[in-house]
Amino acid sequence: MTYRVVFLDLDDTLYPPSSGVWQAIGERIQVFMMDRLGLTYDEATSLRRRYFEQYGTTLNGLWFNHGVDPQDYLAYVHAVPLEELLRPDPALSAMLEQLPQKRVVFTNANREHADRVLACLGVADKVDTVIDLFALGMTNKPAPEAYERALGLIGEGDPRACVLADDLPRNLAPAKAMGMTTVLVGPAQANGAADLHIERISDLTRALPGLTDHGH
Repeated sequence: MTYRVVFLDLDDTLYPPSSGVWQAIGERIQVFMMDRLGLTYDEATSLRRRYFEQYGTTLNGLWFNHGVDPQDYLAYVHAVPLEELLRPDPALSAMLEQLPQKRVVFTNANREHADRVLACLGVADKVDTVIDLFALGMTNKPAPEAYERALGLIGEGDPRACVLADDLPRNLAPAKAMGMTTVLVGPAQANGAADLHIERISDLTRALPGLTDHGH
């Protein structure tokens, strides 16, 4: 199979979870929910977990059930010191440069956050397209519709010509069911959702040599 598109998740995929970025965002999600909904810390934790399970993101649960403004929420929760937590990653940059495919960041976050992360990692010029929550019309992984819309947005009709790298097995499962090649990145257990498992995203081309052999 000749691959034409590499979909890359953003948070905890393009950088390791140990960076502390997601932890910092998570703390702001807690504060936002406690502040706006009048919840205790434990109530916010419980509701956040339920919405994440049910809707794929805390945001969509808050949007559907409480009328929270998505732009307002995202501006608040992403106001973390990325520049202190992330550094340019030459190994990631080199790996992306090797890819002849379309390089697409496919994220449940928004474009502004994605642009900041890519700039901090020093790879903004190595990504062709960012598909964010708003480009997807507020659908998000792992809803199957999100993957269909992502394919439509980049004009790719065959999921089998695509690779998806993500840190969450539940985000890989729908892609695998569609026929994409799935790569789990980081410490999670694959649970059958991934074709390959790598520790760091910079290992992608080594783990999947078919990406750089141009289909030969």
